[in-house]
Amino acid sequence: MFVLIWTTLLFSVRDITADPGASVRSKPNCDRGYCITLSEGEITAEAGLCVVIPCSFTTADDFTPKHMVWYKCEASKTKCGDSDVILHTNNNNKVQSGFMGRVSLLQLDLRQKNCSIIINDVTESDSGSYQFRVQRNGKNDGFTFSPRANVSVKGLTQKPTVMIPPLTEGQQTTLTCTAPGLCSGSGPKITWTWSGAGEKDSHITGNITAVHTEDLTAVTQRHSSTLTFNSSAEQHGTDVTCKVSFTNNITTEETVTLNVTYVKKPVITGMTTVKEGDALNLTCSVESFPPSVITWTKLNSNKTVQRENVIVLQNDTGSAALVIVNVTAEYSGQYICTAEHQITTLTTPAEVNVKFLPKLLSISACEVQSEVLTCVCISEGFPLPTITWPMLETHTEYSVITNKSSTTVISSTVSVKHHDYTTVECVSSNEIGEAKNNLTVRINELKQDDLLYAFLITFIQPQAIIAFLMGILLSATICCCFTMKCCRNKRKNSGNMAEALKMIGAGQGVEDDGTHGQEESEGGARAAGQSAPDGDVEPREVEYSDIDFSLVKRKSPTGAEDTQETTDTEYAEINKKKETEERQDDGAQASDMVEGSEEEEVMIGEDKETKESMPKEEEGGEDVAVYSNVKEIMGEIDGLCDLVE
Repeated sequence: MFVLIWTTLLFSVRDITADPGASVRSKPNCDRGYCITLSEGEITAEAGLCVVIPCSFTTADDFTPKHMVWYKCEASKTKCGDSDVILHTNNNNKVQSGFMGRVSLLQLDLRQKNCSIIINDVTESDSGSYQFRVQRNGKNDGFTFSPRANVSVKGLTQKPTVMIPPLTEGQQTTLTCTAPGLCSGSGPKITWTWSGAGEKDSHITGNITAVHTEDLTAVTQRHSSTLTFNSSAEQHGTDVTCKVSFTNNITTEETVTLNVTYVKKPVITGMTTVKEGDALNLTCSVESFPPSVITWTKLNSNKTVQRENVIVLQNDTGSAALVIVNVTAEYSGQYICTAEHQITTLTTPAEVNVKFLPKLLSISACEVQSEVLTCVCISEGFPLPTITWPMLETHTEYSVITNKSSTTVISSTVSVKHHDYTTVECVSSNEIGEAKNNLTVRINELKQDDLLYAFLITFIQPQAIIAFLMGILLSATICCCFTMKCCRNKRKNSGNMAEALKMIGAGQGVEDDGTHGQEESEGGARAAGQSAPDGDVEPREVEYSDIDFSLVKRKSPTGAEDTQETTDTEYAEINKKKETEERQDDGAQASDMVEGSEEEEVMIGEDKETKESMPKEEEGGEDVAVYSNVKEIMGEIDGLCDLVE
């Protein structure tokens, strides 16, 4: 079993350190019963790594080895000396300083007769011939084998191994770098750097672990380091370098290019506004890895843009061109560039506008109604056109109404008085050019069927309709307020006049006889509110025929005191009259109603006698003055209310 393990290890190390082109054969070489097996060919190694010299021996039967010694000396020397010792199992003081700690036996048990050694951290100066010796008791009690092993150390050519998993934008990634060689010895130093296009090398950002050493066997090890970071689109196409540094400033490195799966939003370039008849050329570019599939579609179409004069070009660079030759107005609208990627699907819109000459629509017309010329001209174009009327240059009184819409349509209405046109020219223009049209004037009498048309022509603007409705609402509000105020004034004046007439009737008795009692005054006051013959207690309005103005006398200026007393008496009588009417309405005192009627008759009779005894001059002048004033006041009130109604 030991022989099998040793053979496997030996050949594995040989495969790592030996030159693939070298002949590594071995056979026993014997001298007086002492045999040694070494590689016949040259053993090659690379600086910074290690080299294994396979060796086995046998001695004479009467020789029991206790120590082993290895030498390195020039091939010209027949026998290496004490100054050439690189390994001594019994005395390390004799070992050359340059080999101290770098040379070791693969098998320490001499009974196994295995003399193989491993040399770590080799340099080119380690090239030469190596000789083996066994000792028994003293310095001179030993045997040196003549065959030698030849080692050739060259510069380091092996590179680290970098393992890269699939990279996706936004996801965490771990890279692993493994140093070359499997020999034991000083652990190498591993560093990570990255470089972008045109940039100097710099340390990469991320979580870098220290060198990890993994023991494979008793004499072989694997050294590695990891780098963990979040992948991004900016890292795509960048180079990552793993550098391994060995002893004696021997370095090696490996550079790999990162491929990150990502996709960015499509970008559209090109002129989106073109003239009618020219070519539309738009390019949609999508930065992604791997390349995306790009398609062009027109909004509200759900179909890829494919027509006779539409060319869609796509290549492997992640872009697609939309070419439309001889464009017309129908190609205006929104186009969508869609990028389909293995991660997601992204879109970008482009608004295409086609410039074209103004076009005057056939519904444009002119009409004369009520001696007013009205013309309507509608034009369509892009950019938005304007409309002018050359005939307005000779007129000072005219009106023009213009409406614009987002659909690139403009309408203009013009009204002119005092004209003699049979045709009217309408001119529409934009930056592309202009269009003209002579509109024939049609004379129409305004009929009932034409009222709606005339209304629509007059109120073609929404502002005019709003103003018209507001005017109607305001006028109705003013009329209602004025009517209500007039009616309130009429009722108020009627009430004041009735009270005045009652007061006048009550004052007749006072003028007739200054000492007239309160009972007669109450009778005169109740006369104004006489109940109806059928017994109803509802009061009736005072009629002019019920008033005897002949009994009213003009007071003299000297009767101020009498006037004050008369006024107080009149108000007292009026208040009594109101109380009497309330009792009549309640029906509580019927007998009082009868007495009141009798008193009224008596008072009326007295008034008649007083009237007969009054002088004719005073009677005639006073009656005419009072009656005239009352009639004028009532006439003015009735006339004003009738006018309002």
